[in-house]
Amino acid sequence: MPEQRATSPYDALLLLSFGGPEGPDDVVPFLENVTRGRGIPKERLKEVGRHYFLFGGVSPINEQNRALLGALRKDFAEHGLDLPVYWGNRNWTPCLTDTLREMTRDGRRRIAVLATSAYASYSGCRQYRENLADALAALVEEGLEPPRVDKLRHYFNHPGFVRPMVDSVLTSLADLPEEVRAGARLAFTTHSVPVAAADTSGPVEDHGDGGAYVAQHLDVARLIADAVREETGVEHPWQLVYQSRSGAPHIPWLEPDICDHLEAVYGDGAPAVVMVPIGFVSDHMEVLYDLDTEATAKAAELGLPVRRSATVGADERFVGAVRDLLLERAATERGRAAERCALGALGPSHDVCPVGCCPARTPRPAAAGADSPYS
Repeated sequence: MPEQRATSPYDALLLLSFGGPEGPDDVVPFLENVTRGRGIPKERLKEVGRHYFLFGGVSPINEQNRALLGALRKDFAEHGLDLPVYWGNRNWTPCLTDTLREMTRDGRRRIAVLATSAYASYSGCRQYRENLADALAALVEEGLEPPRVDKLRHYFNHPGFVRPMVDSVLTSLADLPEEVRAGARLAFTTHSVPVAAADTSGPVEDHGDGGAYVAQHLDVARLIADAVREETGVEHPWQLVYQSRSGAPHIPWLEPDICDHLEAVYGDGAPAVVMVPIGFVSDHMEVLYDLDTEATAKAAELGLPVRRSATVGADERFVGAVRDLLLERAATERGRAAERCALGALGPSHDVCPVGCCPARTPRPAAAGADSPYS
């Protein structure tokens, strides 16, 4: 295989995602998996799961991962990459441990992992690494020799992730009535997390004042806003806002919430808003409910025209970015120089999470990092 298409030392790619229910009977068991160890009563989980029940108990995330899985396999074949692609979830079928067991029995010994989370945070990175460590430990208990897993770097500022979002914002702006289009605000949204978790996201040197989590989102928002201005000649005011808070009221989380933001900009005289879910790879439940349902209803109540731009999903440019990330990491592991594509001010992220990166509240083993028990 030509050097530029060589995937060695990797013999498989694992698409690792969150998972979601695929029917009403799945909702509570799924939420039990998500909240395991927190002692949340089943009746409370039923209340929490009402968002899923509004959509027939089906999260769109699994179907979207199937589409991404198919697109990756097709892209790899078209570009001469002879590498199988598997799929595993943290919280629902296909479960991560089952997938890693299958991969091990298929003889896969060195696995590259793509997590469907583009940014640094405990829930978006280290928790995936903890789940990998748990799965590998389960294989050891079964008497299997665990494979080595390497998580591909954060891709929030890869052009294949950013450019599809730019185009989606342009499409949403064009869909607004002409009389409000030029004055429309851009609300870049991402999942809110506890302030303490944000402040300790990324490597230790990035901790404080929102950590890497906020800095990375701000960099992406700025990239998109600047590209929209260059394309349209119009400067659209923008702000990073948050959604999907789920914690106890007394614990500080990142703000403002998207619905509060819509009220604020309406009060300031904004004629329209485009909501841009930069924190999400695909249109899963937080996007469908918190933006398309709840925030859109708030905008209608205010009489404020809104549009919601699309996430990258299985866009061919994002699929190409995954291929780039894989080949880049493979070349690095072989000791070869590799082009590391990144836009914006922050540059490409680290390949291996250092000690102290996105620490857990309670220390747990995490794979694919400098402190990994598996190497």
